[in-house]
Amino acid sequence: MRVALIQMAPSADRSANILQAQRLVSEAVHAEKPDLVVLPEIWSCLGGSTETKRASAEGLPRPSDKGGVLYEALRAMAREHKIWVHGGSIGELATPASSDKLANTSLVFNPDGEECGRYRKIHLFDVVTPNGEGYRESDNYVPGETVEVVDIDGVPTGLAICYDLRFSELFLALRAADVEMIILPAAFTQQTGEAHWDILVRARAIETQAWVVACGTTGWHVDGQGNRRQTYGHSMIVSPWGDVVLQLGSEEGWGVAELDLDEVQQVRQRMQVQANRRLI
Repeated sequence: MRVALIQMAPSADRSANILQAQRLVSEAVHAEKPDLVVLPEIWSCLGGSTETKRASAEGLPRPSDKGGVLYEALRAMAREHKIWVHGGSIGELATPASSDKLANTSLVFNPDGEECGRYRKIHLFDVVTPNGEGYRESDNYVPGETVEVVDIDGVPTGLAICYDLRFSELFLALRAADVEMIILPAAFTQQTGEAHWDILVRARAIETQAWVVACGTTGWHVDGQGNRRQTYGHSMIVSPWGDVVLQLGSEEGWGVAELDLDEVQQVRQRMQVQANRRLI
């Protein structure tokens, strides 16, 4: 399977972000003909006020129905290019309709533009980084509650988002579901990315013995309090043995790698970690 990482530098301008995503996906498809493209976390609106985030979000339809601007943009990418599209994540208007919060939601479309998977981020980023910057994702978002696995072109694939990366129990649940690939869109901060991104992505690939496809945002944006924030980029794909087969830098762009899916069973047969597990 050929997989393209679409590393965006989004802002709080939804229309501009859609154009950026369409351009980068088109470039990657025409140059490298991937089977699957993966976008980063919350690429549709990164930064901005609570009101901007809500205005940029949309309710999600039943899979067979017509959706909003973001939903239809992702569906159109899949149909136009005849590819699988993992839509990173977007802001979903949470239910009930009276709620003033959003969900941070991933969508997966097949080459016919049919929705095949949907996942709400479980772990919300409420932290203070060592340099004193505070983040409270729970101020604007509600957590998801369910582990999700989707079939992408015959490959059982686990879904996760950004801060989920720090919670091994989620990845062990995905391993117990026999996933062969895990897709993780992200918007890691510059500071946490420099310290932990590579280590954690490789660790999750090694412990699950699955391909891990991690696609991040990059560049600067402005939050609702007017603070400039930087995200890390360095999107990467890691093999079931922990080898980094693709890593981007800190610039907006894309990259493509070929995934040997037979490697999953080869690694698992040589080192039968799941069979040797004792504590869960």
